[in-house]
Amino acid sequence: MKRPGSMTEAEAARELARLAAEIAEHDRRYHQEDAPTIADAEYDALRRANGALEAAFPQLARPDSPSRLIGAAPAAGFGKVAHRRPMLSLDNAFGPEDVRNFLGRVRRFLGLDEGETVAVVAEPKIDGLSISLRYEDGAFKQGATRGDGTVGEDVTVNLRTVDDVPDRLPAGAPGVVEVRGEIYMRRDDFAALNDQRERAEQTTFANPRNAAAGSLRQLDWRITAGRKLGFFAYAAGELSEPVSESHWGWLETLKSWGFPVNPRARLCRSVDELFDVHADIGENRADLPYDVDGVVYKIDDYGLQERLGTVSRAPRWAVAHKFPAEQAQTVLEDIAIQVGRTGALTPVAHLRPITVGGVVVSRATLHNEDEIRRKDVRVGDTVVVQRAGDVIPQVLRAVEDERPADAAPFVFPQECPCELKTPVKKPEGEAVARCSGELACPHQQVERIRHFVSRDAFDIEGLGERQVRAFFDAGLVRTPADLFDLESRDGKDGAPLREWDGWGEKSAANLFDAIEARRAIPLDRFIYALGIRQIGQATARLLARRYGGQASWREAMMAAARERKDNPEEKKPEAVGEAYADLCSIDQIGVAVADELTAFFQERLTVDIVAELEKRGVTVEAAAAADTASPIAGKTIVFTGALSAMTRSEAKARAEAMGAKVSGSVSKKTDYVIAGEDAGSKARRAAELGVAVLSEEEWRSLIEKDRSPGRETA
Repeated sequence: MKRPGSMTEAEAARELARLAAEIAEHDRRYHQEDAPTIADAEYDALRRANGALEAAFPQLARPDSPSRLIGAAPAAGFGKVAHRRPMLSLDNAFGPEDVRNFLGRVRRFLGLDEGETVAVVAEPKIDGLSISLRYEDGAFKQGATRGDGTVGEDVTVNLRTVDDVPDRLPAGAPGVVEVRGEIYMRRDDFAALNDQRERAEQTTFANPRNAAAGSLRQLDWRITAGRKLGFFAYAAGELSEPVSESHWGWLETLKSWGFPVNPRARLCRSVDELFDVHADIGENRADLPYDVDGVVYKIDDYGLQERLGTVSRAPRWAVAHKFPAEQAQTVLEDIAIQVGRTGALTPVAHLRPITVGGVVVSRATLHNEDEIRRKDVRVGDTVVVQRAGDVIPQVLRAVEDERPADAAPFVFPQECPCELKTPVKKPEGEAVARCSGELACPHQQVERIRHFVSRDAFDIEGLGERQVRAFFDAGLVRTPADLFDLESRDGKDGAPLREWDGWGEKSAANLFDAIEARRAIPLDRFIYALGIRQIGQATARLLARRYGGQASWREAMMAAARERKDNPEEKKPEAVGEAYADLCSIDQIGVAVADELTAFFQERLTVDIVAELEKRGVTVEAAAAADTASPIAGKTIVFTGALSAMTRSEAKARAEAMGAKVSGSVSKKTDYVIAGEDAGSKARRAAELGVAVLSEEEWRSLIEKDRSPGRETA
């Protein structure tokens, strides 16, 4: 990848789209399947690359950016639990400078002087599965996984088998208490479990984290009960009444209630103390009975946490200081090419299996042609790989002194590996090469159907990669719409599904039932399922909220597509047309995303897919109405000038948390302009358009409301 400073805006937009898609897929594999296919270090590198690009091109920050998302949607097979307070992820720090920058951002956001002491709690970052425990009137009522941060899996029955999870709280605890923490497996218990599975000729777990997650997420609670799991409590979710004014006080309360709290947690009052804790845990991590991959720093004062709030997927008041990755050398035996649903050709390194940090690894993505050329890795090379906790490593570099004499540079294919052998296209300045076959390419057709039925889209249980490929190869399912009359066609052109290898009467009936159950779907999931390039879950939700229903959304997109087709080179959205300009005006949706949407609706084949889904009985539910509890929910707000009571960042964060849309420009659709000192042109523009202009005092009066107990926690 080019450095951000050398990229054009178009190149940056394309690279951000690629990163968003790749990271989302790794999140799904990690959080849903407990089977990651990339190392922590490589995953973190992808996130850093995304962050660097967003810093260089803030106007291109995507709604589905990895910096805004948490985990992945819950898996099928468990009941779903909506978290009353989001279960957030954490931003990462990889060295002392990152930690200092984190503390500096906290001070700037809060307007604190450099000399003011900010207490911070440092806790080991346990490598396990995040969960939430809900207690009502002192009794344990419900336990859930993090899921995608908004909705998790109901694993209450399984959690009741974990000795570290108390059944009751002591007298005097609030009526509603939500305790959050980490389920983990000790290393000795992990080794014993894998020994047992080897003797039974079962697949072993890659690491304790996967073993813990796989053990908790069993549909049969007796399997969970037969495995030794531990729990560390570390955060608060919903509370019916306040318990403490600080995080350290909350940890002390948890201990008094009988919850295990990590004994290595420390209350620190300087950055040097934080580094001492990090160094101590890092030096002794091999001797700990459980896996840790860093140290979490949290601002101690809950009042400051409340003011700092969150940004996208993570709180501003916490950061994870990661440990360095482990490295090893092995041989790169082959480079294979995979084709994704958008036609992207991804090279995958096949490695001679090697143990890195106690885990055998054998594959790694090489991202794209430019990455292979930059690292100059060749088949036959000895390569340096690194792993920081997961199965698949990052290929760092080739060891040139050990390169075989006949090792030749890898030649990227000029044709798609599908049977059509369609040419590969790579526009100048783009990193990703794509098959030019579009929907005619079998690889893309299969991947689009897989995306359509995936957890975050139509969520059709029983349709995995193997099943989709089998139906496609048999000619039964060539487009998503074909799924919805699969049962009515069953057995008419061949053997019925129940007679296929691996299928039976019950499994076939279950599949048809699962498809039938998904004939009705919310608009945001429908939009996401279509697989439009650059349209992730967050963008789909924005579109659903803006247009409300499928008919109005499709009509608006068709209109915008016609306008864009007539004005393909026009840079100003308002000059393209009203529908296109309205699309571009949606908060966090810019020209790059709008062009992908209009390109989709300019294609006859893809428009036909939408129409065919309607013909086959798929109904799309209108988007849920905005929360009207907040006086500014759904309103478009513009801040201008200097505010005195809080920083601009804090004011914007508060408005977004209350359901408002914060815009950077004033238009006739703006509801309020909040004018501080030296408001300037935006206030004048508001006056010209008749938009309400509020002083800072009027703004604070408008949004004033009682705050409910509890807080968003990581």
